[in-house]
Amino acid sequence: MSSFSNLQPKKVLFIATRQIGDVLVTTPLITKARELWPDAQFHFLGYRGKLDMLYGNPDIAKIIETSDRPGFGEYLSLFNTLFQRYDLAIVTQPSDRAYIYGLVAAFRRVGVLGGHPQGKEVEDKSKRSKSEKQNAWKKFICMHTVDVDYFNQHVITEKLRLLEVFFRNPADLFNKPNSVTPPVGEPLTPVITNALTQPYVVIHPGPLTAYKRWPLAHWQHLITWIVSRGFQVVLSASPAKQDVQLNHDIISLLGDSTASKVINTAGKLSIPQAGTLLRSAALYIGVDTSITHLGAACNTPTITLFGATPPTNFGPWPNGFIGEQPYQLRARSQTVGNVTILQGPGECVPCRKAGCLDHADSNSECLDLLEPAQVITAIEQAIKST
Repeated sequence: MSSFSNLQPKKVLFIATRQIGDVLVTTPLITKARELWPDAQFHFLGYRGKLDMLYGNPDIAKIIETSDRPGFGEYLSLFNTLFQRYDLAIVTQPSDRAYIYGLVAAFRRVGVLGGHPQGKEVEDKSKRSKSEKQNAWKKFICMHTVDVDYFNQHVITEKLRLLEVFFRNPADLFNKPNSVTPPVGEPLTPVITNALTQPYVVIHPGPLTAYKRWPLAHWQHLITWIVSRGFQVVLSASPAKQDVQLNHDIISLLGDSTASKVINTAGKLSIPQAGTLLRSAALYIGVDTSITHLGAACNTPTITLFGATPPTNFGPWPNGFIGEQPYQLRARSQTVGNVTILQGPGECVPCRKAGCLDHADSNSECLDLLEPAQVITAIEQAIKST
């Protein structure tokens, strides 16, 4: 580990050049950095359209957006904006581009290193040697780095450990509650507000990739049961074509009386509006996706269905948790705080592959075999404890 640093930066740049969920999980890091440096100015660099999770965040003075595939002119403009403007860059993803931005922007850097996950995943010596060579220059330009561990280290812990070098006792990062900061809410449209006439459950069935999907028939069974218990169901989804279609397909399987109690908000909510919806929900149910993390961050009772992804790495963080690891790697059902994680059967779970065929369009047998009855049991327990 790097030796303790007394650095007191006046300007800090956080860099998260990935998806909206990856942005949200940096917020405990930002909060902890604010405790360290109460007078510093914090800026955040990320991809255009992926930064709504920071809406209204009180610690971020400026958001800098870039496209995920910038042309030469945009690179020049961005480099001019960043060039040596910061005392410290905190690189929260292991990509080469994120590190280059950090190198351009700041005099000092800390960063996450990827390419050689530990734990259950085994790599041969040649692959490990290659990844170590790829990371060598990143280590060289950083005062402190943290290795990714996809099976044993939670992503929130990974981000927080970027500040280890600034604590005389790094354990102090985890001996107080850490929480995810959701975006400030925005009002719902009158159409949605007027449709909400009784207690409701928010369901987000659409993940970014197909191998994280739960079967349509399971959603049909579950929604029918929820409506029979006196709840409305609000189906959320991104504006992406496949997510809108998924919601349509689920509703098409429902009986008329059940469908009349379902509100389809696919593509109709901003991220801040989704936060508003979640804060007043009786319950949230979703797959392994960013909105599930938002549900947990809004302190809503959250049930999430996990397949290939290790919950020890990317399970939604239970707000106020004290410690480094909330979850077990493998448990059919585990509840910590307001979050319940359900996993399907199989000795291979979680494999961290892209489904059984290891590609984005694959199915995941562990999710196919995760029965609605298991989810219903979790719902009954969650409602009983609220």
